[in-house]
Amino acid sequence: MAASRLCQRTLSAFETSTRLWSPVSARYAPSQVTQQLALTSDFSLITWNIDAFSSRAIVRSRLILGSILEKTERPDIVFLQEVTSDVRSSILNNAKVREAFLVTDAEDKTSFEGVPFANMTLMSKKRFAFDLESQKEEDRVEGGSKFMLGPVSRVKLPSKYGRCALSVDIIPPSTPSIPTTTFRLINVHLDSLEHTLPYRTEQMAIIANLLREPGCGGGLVAGDFNAISPEDHALLDENGLVDAWLALHGKEGLDGATWGVGVKRRDGLGPGRLDKVAMLGVEAKEMEILRPGLIEVPQPGGDSDYMPCSDHAGLRLRFTV
Repeated sequence: MAASRLCQRTLSAFETSTRLWSPVSARYAPSQVTQQLALTSDFSLITWNIDAFSSRAIVRSRLILGSILEKTERPDIVFLQEVTSDVRSSILNNAKVREAFLVTDAEDKTSFEGVPFANMTLMSKKRFAFDLESQKEEDRVEGGSKFMLGPVSRVKLPSKYGRCALSVDIIPPSTPSIPTTTFRLINVHLDSLEHTLPYRTEQMAIIANLLREPGCGGGLVAGDFNAISPEDHALLDENGLVDAWLALHGKEGLDGATWGVGVKRRDGLGPGRLDKVAMLGVEAKEMEILRPGLIEVPQPGGDSDYMPCSDHAGLRLRFTV
């Protein structure tokens, strides 16, 4: 297995006083976690490949992000894939994101250099404590006690396209008699196209091992797995991970296709379950597919056409740690 390379990143919070994004990840250590009874906590996750290559990427990404943030119950965690540099700027300028979330890769554009796009993760300020003051503000929230945020990193993967795994650790509240254990949330976009299956095989083995590192009690991997072949769909079992969709709906259950739905492709590929959530040591409670909305595309002569906001659907998962 090719060695991966770790690149430390941060989560950043928007400071209204300075009107700037400021890193928060270095302000605490796991030993600072408030000592309290360890409880089970429910979290909600939305993951979405927002499609970098179709036209009007910023407009489309705004509509997708708007549909996520305007939900009655905002997700606690948002994973986005195929974020271009311009779309990154649009996300960082979004007033609702600034108010409610901590965001990866706000500190600089390092992750977007030399690649057409990257993935980004958003973490709810309401559900996760990012320093001691935010822990004290709301020690207990609906669904359990407030988790602390741990290290953030990008793990460079063996890849034809420069892909990496974006990892955020979360640290549950603990008592003095219970050792602090982290859980890992990994945002992925594995290599694309059929001929890169050997890369995806190696990538999944590395990513699964990240959930088994010393001090890590498991977690989840979510995003675009580019699972286009039976061999791809077998990778989770081979690496000892649970497929959240199959755990809830079974192999004969609801169709979980997230890509190519209702579209005729020249390459003959039909609808596929390219986007997934894989779990270790956490439990899936509910899961649904979020179909992309449509945007208007003006045509010559004053007419309009309509196109989906993304060629991928999103996934929403409620899970328990």
